[in-house]
Amino acid sequence: MGAQDDHYYSTVPLAAAAAGLALLAFCSYYLLVAGRRGQQRGGGSKPTKRYPPVVGTVFHQLYHVRRLHDYHTDLFRKRKTFQLLAPAGRRQIYTCDPAVVEHILRTNFANYGKGAFNYENMTDLLGDGIFAVDGDKWKQQRKIASYDFSTRALRDFSGSVFKRNAAKLAGIVAGSAASGQSMDFQGLALRATMDSIFTIAFGLDLDTLGGSGDGTRFAAAFDDASEFTLLRYVNAFWKALRFLNVGSEAALKDRVKVVDEFVYKRIRDRARELADSKGQDPVTDSRQEDMLSRFIQTATSESGTVDYKYLRDIILNIVIAGKDTTAGALAWFLYMACKHPEVQEKVCEEARKATNASETATVDEFAQSLTDEALNNMHYLHAALTETLRLYPSVPLDNKQCFGDDVLPDGSSVSKGDIVFYVPYAMGRMEYLWGEDAGVFRPERWLDDSGEFQQQSPFKFTAFQAGPRICLGKEFAYRQMKIFAAVLLRSFAFRLRDGDRATVNYRTMITLHIDQGLHLTATAR
Repeated sequence: MGAQDDHYYSTVPLAAAAAGLALLAFCSYYLLVAGRRGQQRGGGSKPTKRYPPVVGTVFHQLYHVRRLHDYHTDLFRKRKTFQLLAPAGRRQIYTCDPAVVEHILRTNFANYGKGAFNYENMTDLLGDGIFAVDGDKWKQQRKIASYDFSTRALRDFSGSVFKRNAAKLAGIVAGSAASGQSMDFQGLALRATMDSIFTIAFGLDLDTLGGSGDGTRFAAAFDDASEFTLLRYVNAFWKALRFLNVGSEAALKDRVKVVDEFVYKRIRDRARELADSKGQDPVTDSRQEDMLSRFIQTATSESGTVDYKYLRDIILNIVIAGKDTTAGALAWFLYMACKHPEVQEKVCEEARKATNASETATVDEFAQSLTDEALNNMHYLHAALTETLRLYPSVPLDNKQCFGDDVLPDGSSVSKGDIVFYVPYAMGRMEYLWGEDAGVFRPERWLDDSGEFQQQSPFKFTAFQAGPRICLGKEFAYRQMKIFAAVLLRSFAFRLRDGDRATVNYRTMITLHIDQGLHLTATAR
């Protein structure tokens, strides 16, 4: 996972882009003419279909892959909805229009889903997990997860895990502060959130934050696999690469193998524990109530056979939801807090007031003082985190496949099989949605005159999706982020290692991570 992998990432897209651009004139002409003919065909009494305007091709996305989300943003500043020509026989429509987003995510929910397009792209990594499927499998997984997230037991247990890991992370930061050394905060956050999600969901403490276990290798392989999976959405030639087993597809296969070895071992160990404890008093084995145990019971046939592949898929989907999204959001939050030091001071002061913790309280004592009531009273921190997600959403690009011909609220036609992308990253930067200061980090935009947090439409602020597929772990994620942020900013002041004017870039993958990490220095308060 070093120089050779950078070679995969840098040369394969460029080579594919060169080939694509060589075909660009032909494809553009053919598809554009075909599209015009399709729009002009009325056929007697049938109304003429009007599709969104064409502004480019999917090959342009590959050329701009390093800045993919900003490329989309530039296009959206001219049009709310457009299409990029693709050679796959289906249209790719992109939108930043909240009315269109509401239509596909709620109003006409039954007509839009993951579909075969997303399943084919994501199946090697996420399989039949909740983020890749529709129908009964999606309903079954969502039903079990929904029950778990709504229980008081999980809320209390997860809170204790978050506080323990936040204090552990603060201890590591304290060591860096004392030595005057910088740290990669994003890397630390990824380890901390993975420890949390594995403990909460699977009853297993990996202790990657403490440096033990083989979870670090798993996490690195999982991040790489996420990156190579997203490349499938912008590289029209990925199937050829997979057939030849070269480039990013060869790398994806290698990373998935590492991921599978790690996950299958955990599933078998947990299934064996459950089998050995069968018939015992459930009170003596509280882990029987973890999410993995519940899914194992669901995935076990009457003959006692466990569907390990299905469990593997479920686990990886929960991991990407509970680890990658939260860690990435925390890293972007601290990046913005370093760019705006006054934010750090306001969060620190709010945390002290909300908890009534003494000035001499230890990190552990302060973490324990972060009750649900205290967290609910931290409106400014909630606003600052939400403002971060507006500009740097954990899932910057999402889509649904159309199952039947439709007309969008703006009058645009969509045909069966078309893909409709909505783009949270670009939506957060549109002046027609957020005003002239859309590109400015301003937490106050989320506060009313009394300083309390005020919600926005989930079809405008789409960081957590909306409608029937809205993120089940939304409050779960906010609780973890607020605990970590409050503990860290109460104890330390952070600065960018390379100075306040230093900038970072994102890594183009399924979730929005900072490329090469977030390198900070910390000073104890």
